Amino acid sequence: LLLPRDGSQHVRAAMASVIMGLAPILGKQQTIDLLLPLILQLLRDEYPEVRLNVISRLHAVNAVIGVELLAQSLLPAVVQLAEDRQWRVRLAIIEYVPLLAQQLGVELFDAELSQLCTSWLGDCVHTIRECAILNLKQLISVFGSEWAQQRLLPEVAKAKSNSNYLQRMTALLTARLLADALPIDMLCSMLLPLTLELATDTVPNIRFNAAKTLIAMVPLLNSGGQASLVQARVRPVLVQLVSDADADVQYYAQQALDLTAE
Repeated sequence: LLLPRDGSQHVRAAMASVIMGLAPILGKQQTIDLLLPLILQLLRDEYPEVRLNVISRLHAVNAVIGVELLAQSLLPAVVQLAEDRQWRVRLAIIEYVPLLAQQLGVELFDAELSQLCTSWLGDCVHTIRECAILNLKQLISVFGSEWAQQRLLPEVAKAKSNSNYLQRMTALLTARLLADALPIDMLCSMLLPLTLELATDTVPNIRFNAAKTLIAMVPLLNSGGQASLVQARVRPVLVQLVSDADADVQYYAQQALDLTAE
């Protein structure tokens, strides 16, 4: 019981890596009485390796104590770590979220974690932003496309008007990676308009990423019975982009344009 207060961070990190495995052995009540206080203490440790070792093994405790007790005891600490100064700790939380979503259910998840999941799209670390998008894709598989339409896509749409071009880039990457995870009507009504708007952005990197996103979308639109939409709305934009002053924009626009050939 004294190990969480041991003066060596290495000892505490080692304990954090094994203590979670005791939960199935101890059972529910002893896990609540004996382990939870230690786990909470380790989650607040000043060294990121200690916190990370706990987070990456929380699933073992979830299976023993159940979702309600998890929400009451550990979830506040997990939410606090979602904004941890160490990006690897934030990354571990993001990777843990889909499992947590399955256990919490949509109502509790929306109340406690939904806003955090979209806020990671604005993280200063590229790896976090990219992982956050993949995390959202997994959440769509858990909660469904209607949840995405209500909770996720409006936040993505806001990013397209952000003055920070990295946020606009993230909006495009989100549209690209989520395109095949959503019904065709949502692709047409929400993700495609966002992409076409950013295809006229003042920043060349944004424009060629819009073209790359259209490369991913056009086959989905064609196979989804939206070939007329491709011809009416997508092709004219790409025709303009192939004459862009930037060579990269021209290259990806031409690739996308080739996909629109009737």
